[in-house]
Amino acid sequence: MPEPAPTVQQLLAFYLEAGVDCALGDDPVDRLAEPDAVPVAAAPREIVPPRGLRENPAAIPAAPRADVALAPDEAISSAREAARTAPSLEALRQLLENFDGCALKHTATRLVFADGNPQARVMFVGEAPGREEDIEGLPFVGRSGKLLDRMIAAIGLDRSKAYIANVIPWRPPGNRTPTPQETQICLPFIRRQIELVNPDVLVTLGNPSTQTLLSTRDGIMKTRGKWFDYDTGTRTIRAIATFHPAYLLRSPSYKRMTWQDLLAIAKALEIPAAAP
Repeated sequence: MPEPAPTVQQLLAFYLEAGVDCALGDDPVDRLAEPDAVPVAAAPREIVPPRGLRENPAAIPAAPRADVALAPDEAISSAREAARTAPSLEALRQLLENFDGCALKHTATRLVFADGNPQARVMFVGEAPGREEDIEGLPFVGRSGKLLDRMIAAIGLDRSKAYIANVIPWRPPGNRTPTPQETQICLPFIRRQIELVNPDVLVTLGNPSTQTLLSTRDGIMKTRGKWFDYDTGTRTIRAIATFHPAYLLRSPSYKRMTWQDLLAIAKALEIPAAAP
């Protein structure tokens, strides 16, 4: 039996989950139709100016563009220098607000810096904001954020006792995967953010943030539940990887493994965890 066609509501829900949140036009466009033939306009007749006026005018220099993008190496170097000079989290946020070296800033609605308690003993870091985060300017506020809240509540924490951020502070268009270049440009800022928060435990959520911050090429199936040493330059922090909440929404069978990771985090923080 053929599967029933999806309803309009189901299609809209699918598009929203895929990151499609705006239409390009009100009228549908048939992109497979043959284009109408465009009549070839007759070439304009050359008008010969009177003798004495045929000298070519001096070339006018083009005005320099104020929004010329930085070269990748220059943008990464600029990010490193800017992040290094930030004496506080508020100063780091302001630096990111003024930083123009990452093209994602110009397509996102707003900066998504962090949420939670800057004095927290545990810090969670994901990959990049999504649509809801881009609207509200806070990390993990959509469906995956609500699941993260339930995850940390299971070990006696909430957002007043944790600090939450992303490697990438701007939403990539359509929730696409950030490019390696975009990740490298933003990396100095999240590293400085971790250094300033100085948690006792760093939790990387998902494969991208784990590979980026913990310098491993192994997949999340191999890295989750294992302890790493994260060196800030002034201190070594215990770090552990677990599944991203968005992945758990798609694959709920891995929640049991995540619960084991949460128990390890609670033990490291000396928090008595409740039953799942």
